[in-house]
Amino acid sequence: MSRLLRASMLLLLLAACGGGSSRFSAPRDLDNACAIARERPQYFNAMKATERKWGVPVHVQMATIHQESKFIGNAQTPHRFALGIIPMGRQSSAYGYSQALDGTWEEYQKDQRRGGARRDRISDATDFMGWYMDQSAERLGISKSDAQAHYLAYHEGRTGFARQSYLEKPWLVDVAAKVQARADMYAQQLAGCRR
Repeated sequence: MSRLLRASMLLLLLAACGGGSSRFSAPRDLDNACAIARERPQYFNAMKATERKWGVPVHVQMATIHQESKFIGNAQTPHRFALGIIPMGRQSSAYGYSQALDGTWEEYQKDQRRGGARRDRISDATDFMGWYMDQSAERLGISKSDAQAHYLAYHEGRTGFARQSYLEKPWLVDVAAKVQARADMYAQQLAGCRR
């Protein structure tokens, strides 16, 4: 057997084995909450733990994570380019499942005494979301099941939400409405698959 053929077969075998972590790839069916829970039980377990601790429903967490990262643990914002070709860094420091910014993540780590928490670990990302949304509920009076308002407060920050800065961004209001529609869909699906 030629060396080229052996090398090709070895490469094919390694590729078939998969490799890599599931946290860096999206679940196969993002439109089905039951399928996500079956494929990635650790996601569902993390969200249930966050729901118990912070009171933020699983479907609200799922819809927000879908919008922010499509369930990809190492998601980052796109690069910015000057003159269309010169890389100028990323659009923001948002990273991970929750797309938490560096400063907000550090605030969470300090407040919760979780210095080892990581944005690309689902249990840490959902706990962060629960913490953030719990504070938004307390400070802004947002119902914990209101995915649309939580998404706006999440995107604009609590001060921006209080000032209603999102009203100047019709595209963002549309995105938040889609997050609510997805949360409603996930809630219905989860009610069915729990039976």
